[in-house]
Amino acid sequence: MLLQLDNISRTYADAHTTVHAVNDVSLQISEGEFVAVQGASGCGKSTLLLTAGGLLRPDSGQVQVDGQDPYAMTNDVRAEFRAQTIGFVFQQFHLVPYLSVLENVLAPAIAVSGSESETRDRALQLIERFGLSDRQRHVPAKLSSGERQRTAMARALLNGPKLILADEPTGNLDHENADTVLGYLADFAADGGAVLLVTHDDRAVACAKRVIHLQDGRIAEPVTSTA
Repeated sequence: MLLQLDNISRTYADAHTTVHAVNDVSLQISEGEFVAVQGASGCGKSTLLLTAGGLLRPDSGQVQVDGQDPYAMTNDVRAEFRAQTIGFVFQQFHLVPYLSVLENVLAPAIAVSGSESETRDRALQLIERFGLSDRQRHVPAKLSSGERQRTAMARALLNGPKLILADEPTGNLDHENADTVLGYLADFAADGGAVLLVTHDDRAVACAKRVIHLQDGRIAEPVTSTA
């Protein structure tokens, strides 16, 4: 099992309100699966994704990624584990604005050890695969939205992750670029990786093999299979 969430809960509270963003959620995802999470804004989708990715510690429950609990690790070890095991793709791209495409793709290599020349070669191969070879020296401001998201996809794949966590990756894209990104995610799962995708996009849901519906932080109904 590549990703296992057991009775995960995460609550946000202030002086006036308490929000159960994720409320006793259990989920398992195996290699080769493409799973989509749907639900209204504020239902806990992004919180679930961040918790699954080792970025947001749950208040209760356990997270297992590739058989390990990232929250049992020190911060430095967890950062390296994330870099090696998980690729993140976000709606807002989160590219470093003053770095080129190549430098942005290479950014995850900072957290892991390895041959600098081999890592650069892999980055260039990914840039070519995503059709960005003629843009590799451009900063994000010089790229279209589709090119920025393809750069983010290449960055997510640099260290050869087993799991991709994608938060609304088609939200800022036109139809053609959205289909391209979804095709890459589907290929990643078909090659034995796993994808957990948070989305409002019906096209993204159609690419998934399993759909989970969240409501008020809980899985709201039986999981839907699109196979």
